[in-house]
Amino acid sequence: MDGYSRRTFLAGAAGAALIGQAAGRVEAAAPGAPAGDPAAAAWGTVMPRIRRRIRPPRFPGRTFPITDHGAVGDGSTKCTDAFERAVAACARAGGGRVLVPSGTYLTGAVHLADNVELHLEPDATIRFSRDPADYLPVVYTRYEGVELMNYSPFIYAHGRTNVAITGRGTIDGQADAEHWWDWSGDPPPSEGPDKKLLASMAEAGVPVAERVFGAGHHLRPNLIQLYRCRNVLIEGVTVRDSPMWNIHPVLCTNVTIREVTVDSPRGPNNDGCDPESCVDVLIERCVFNTGDDCVAIKAGKNADGRRVNAPSMNVLVDSCVMRDGNGGVTVGSETTGGVRWVFAWNCTMSSERLERAIRVKTNPERGGYVRDLYFRDITVGQAADAVIEVALNYENKPTGPYFPDVRDLDIRRLRAGRAPRAFNLIGNPDNPIRDIRVTNSVFEEMAEADVVRDVTGLVLRNVWINGRRVHVLKIEQRGHQLVQALVEVREVAGVPNLLDRHVLHGVSSSSQHAALRSFRL
Repeated sequence: MDGYSRRTFLAGAAGAALIGQAAGRVEAAAPGAPAGDPAAAAWGTVMPRIRRRIRPPRFPGRTFPITDHGAVGDGSTKCTDAFERAVAACARAGGGRVLVPSGTYLTGAVHLADNVELHLEPDATIRFSRDPADYLPVVYTRYEGVELMNYSPFIYAHGRTNVAITGRGTIDGQADAEHWWDWSGDPPPSEGPDKKLLASMAEAGVPVAERVFGAGHHLRPNLIQLYRCRNVLIEGVTVRDSPMWNIHPVLCTNVTIREVTVDSPRGPNNDGCDPESCVDVLIERCVFNTGDDCVAIKAGKNADGRRVNAPSMNVLVDSCVMRDGNGGVTVGSETTGGVRWVFAWNCTMSSERLERAIRVKTNPERGGYVRDLYFRDITVGQAADAVIEVALNYENKPTGPYFPDVRDLDIRRLRAGRAPRAFNLIGNPDNPIRDIRVTNSVFEEMAEADVVRDVTGLVLRNVWINGRRVHVLKIEQRGHQLVQALVEVREVAGVPNLLDRHVLHGVSSSSQHAALRSFRL
């Protein structure tokens, strides 16, 4: 592990220790919290402490318009050198604002420096070149959780302190079916062979400096990537049409992403915001309309994730809107370094193309841990798949050498309108998902049976599906597979009575009736 990664990891570990101590004694600090209620403890003490630590950077009151350094906002004159000169002048002066005035500015990669705020006026657009050569030379970056030398992200900073991208303008990646996105699949040239090559290099322990891609290869860069930075702010801008992930902080500390719109629903792997191996992150009042996960919290992948060994911790998602996307708030699939202390609240998620609202995805090749995830006051209009999915067999890999440890997920006051199912919970044989709690939640129009397999400690309190209150009933252990059911429960004169099953996955009809006859609340 390099020096910066080690410092970041140790700082996160120290923060985790403090939070863990706080969570152990919060009943006294959280008035009205039920005794032994870990979620009330987390919301009452842990989350506020995280929130108080996250503060956006401030910048000197100096302004450096890119037009003073040769930029022309006609949409066709390439302004890469003007951006570079403006950033350099700002940095030499001790920091300030690099101003993008009204107009459309065509450019290649923009690299930020310490104490630099890149600010876009409301009618300003940074339009990125479609020529891959404009993102060379290669830089130190990550591709799907694996470090390498590759094309520069379009806006990039490495090892910087106090960096920001602000304003009401637009950052346009200009990717489309003939530029960048066509690398995602057949026909060739495509990223497939390079993904396999990079994975094999990481497994073999090839040094990152020797994992050189870029020209002649087809691994797509991110639109915005801030790497190993401290004190980060992204505020107000609209971003669209990235080659792949739109906003990707990596190994960063103290990150604020506020009132950003990600409008990129057509692109493959066009995630909205993916904090990876970051500590203390706030994502608030953002709107996501994406071609993949809206928010995806990550921590490195497989062998390279174990080498870097840096978690994502203390991530807050507040008052965001999620439209199109594979998942509203997602953890994974890159979970190898571990993910802990995620809080999401006051979020609205709805689209016929939003596949899932809350999602955890990983598999036994990733390993790592996912725990202490807290959600409350989530409104889901409609989803195209399960409202809540926790799947430990991502990419159809149910077994492998590194089982992930996934536990302690708490969801409260979620209301979902229409979806195929409420729950899709799939653990691994001999490695169940542990301790999922859902409380005071309503799923109104669910069309299909839920799937609950290899899960222990699933608790439903005052949960309603299709107008019926449901409870969890453990049915039987079948070989290595733990099968559970959700059953309808009705209060009659204050006494709960079992009426019929809501879903019973993988159990024969005779077993169902025998289990229901013997069930007692």
